[in-house]
Amino acid sequence: MPAVNSALVVGAGLAGAGVAIHLAGKGVAVDLVEIKPEVAALGSGITLQGNALRELRSLGVWDQVSAHGYAFDVTGFRAPDPAGSVLFEVPDAKTGGPDLPAVMGMPRPELAQILADRATEVGVKLRLGTTFTELVQDDAGVDVTFSDGSTGRYDVVIGADGVRSWTRRALGINLETRSVGMGIWRAFGPRPADVTRTDLYYGGPSYIAGYCPTGEDSLYAYIVEDAQDRSALSPEEQLATMKRLSEAYHGPWDEIRETLTDPSRVNYTWFETHVLEAPWNRGRVVLIGDAAHTCPPTIAQGGAMALEDAVVLAELLTERDTLDQDLWDAFTARRFERAKTVVDASNQLAQWQLEHVQGDIPSLMRSIAMLTSQPA
Repeated sequence: MPAVNSALVVGAGLAGAGVAIHLAGKGVAVDLVEIKPEVAALGSGITLQGNALRELRSLGVWDQVSAHGYAFDVTGFRAPDPAGSVLFEVPDAKTGGPDLPAVMGMPRPELAQILADRATEVGVKLRLGTTFTELVQDDAGVDVTFSDGSTGRYDVVIGADGVRSWTRRALGINLETRSVGMGIWRAFGPRPADVTRTDLYYGGPSYIAGYCPTGEDSLYAYIVEDAQDRSALSPEEQLATMKRLSEAYHGPWDEIRETLTDPSRVNYTWFETHVLEAPWNRGRVVLIGDAAHTCPPTIAQGGAMALEDAVVLAELLTERDTLDQDLWDAFTARRFERAKTVVDASNQLAQWQLEHVQGDIPSLMRSIAMLTSQPA
């Protein structure tokens, strides 16, 4: 018998949907609650490295992901000159194995919907616009009161509710989430025909200007600047600001800039980071994904780390027969150092850029590729 027969998962993002799908597929009764009224979250696009694709395949959604995303195996580096000149091209490591693309871009809302549909298909009970208000645990389970007044009892509660996790706060865990010092503009729009991979422009007035194809007809573009308070800008002013910053970048950016016309498809956030020291559980309540570790997207591994957390936790909960300290120790052994290494590397890349230091980026990227090429 599995270590658990029932589970509550809080948060329907990559980590939450992933662990819910795996648990339900092994016969565990799973309730998945999401405080937002719909799963197709706001957002532009997401870059998925090969190790993320490996985990999505294990969730049984590879066909849908490959049909809706845009795969590529090379990243280009361009100069911030009037031609947007290509400086060099770098083959991306196939961290998911030779039979998967190295990288895939996808619209975030489509990926969220694919995972929600898969969860429902395998028997997960998905409740939108709902969260918990109280957790009371004992040696045998966790009693939960929900925001709609209903109650339930579960063998385990999994907090996958993001950077500002309500589950983490309910456990009394004080974790400092700090700004890295950079802010990122993102915009979603149509894909020019000559954009067939990610290109990165370093230099100019911003730290990075880049774009990633997310489908046959879509991409997301981004510009990284010093973190600053942009909250007073109207949507129209946000769009105008991003377009103004992009004027220093050319090549495909010239066409991309002209297509950025919808203020509702532009957003601005700060790069933030934290790592919760082990263990990530308090009794029968455990944190995964951004609730436990988050980092700037400088090496595009945040989504992959969330999916890996989900796979490893579900494996342990369904292949072990007792929810005991040995299980939690095994989870820590497989996840903490790996996730922390990725967070540290992501922060190091950001720090080099902030300090205008020419760090050993190739060596750092090789070490992360070697680590993530090994299944979690």
